[in-house]
Amino acid sequence: MANLLHIDSSPLGEASVSRALSREFVQNWKTANPGGKIVTRDLNAENLPSMNASWLAANFTPENARTAGQKELLSTSEALVAELLAADVLVLGVPMHNFSIPAVLKLWIDQIVRGGKTFSYTENGVVGLVTGKKAHVFVASGGVYDPGSPTAGLNFVEPYLRAILGFLGITDIQFLWAGGTAGLMRGQIDRDTLLAPHLTAIRAEFR
Repeated sequence: MANLLHIDSSPLGEASVSRALSREFVQNWKTANPGGKIVTRDLNAENLPSMNASWLAANFTPENARTAGQKELLSTSEALVAELLAADVLVLGVPMHNFSIPAVLKLWIDQIVRGGKTFSYTENGVVGLVTGKKAHVFVASGGVYDPGSPTAGLNFVEPYLRAILGFLGITDIQFLWAGGTAGLMRGQIDRDTLLAPHLTAIRAEFR
């Protein structure tokens, strides 16, 4: 039975373009995998903790030496890591914020990048432990950051996510971009018109 982990860092509300795209993929995947398990983390509806000195101290304390308090500090991270390791497919809904990823997504990443859990130090360097998975990343951006465009160099979303997921061992990554969403705010384009080609592309993957 296949497992899908859906991490949505999109703003709350049905109008979010990245939310609509990642949900469309998940719904189509569910139809194609009726026995599959789906776990969704809506990061803007949660309150993930940030790393602090106490969290770091707990993380670097050997598991068999951790106090009850340290185990509690790491409990959210342990649950998030378990979800990631159990998944066959990772789906990320990502709006571009100031040329990079949302703060809530960075909080999730900080909780799942764990030495000995999702990557390991070896004599040959760092080895990712999150292998055999495919990631689908759905990005919405106000501007257009296509390769070759004047603003392409301001796209830090894709390079960062490819780097951090690759560090963990996930190298099979597919990005779908919906650029130009600022036109929705200005009334220059209809939402359905903007979404249509991207929704069609997603559905075509399951035919």
